[in-house]
Amino acid sequence: MKKIIATFLLCTGVLATTSWAQTASGPAANAAPGGNSDEIVKMHQQVAAANRAYDRKVSAAKRVYNEQKAAAAKVRDEAIAAAHSGVDQ
Repeated sequence: MKKIIATFLLCTGVLATTSWAQTASGPAANAAPGGNSDEIVKMHQQVAAANRAYDRKVSAAKRVYNEQKAAAAKVRDEAIAAAHSGVDQ
């Protein structure tokens, strides 16, 4: 039983110090947003910006496609309604 308690306390201590170290370095790393001089970070930011621009263009194209599809469906529905009304009479 003492070994279990000792192991539990040891694990708790290790996890507590690890999380403390991460939170202590977090604000310092984020102190200057956008002012990072690391080349990899800049590259990832540029890739993310390119992906956002692509997503905006795809969304615009999808809106146009959906509008055209709705217009075609409306014309089709009108033609079907006209065909049905011609048969009913």
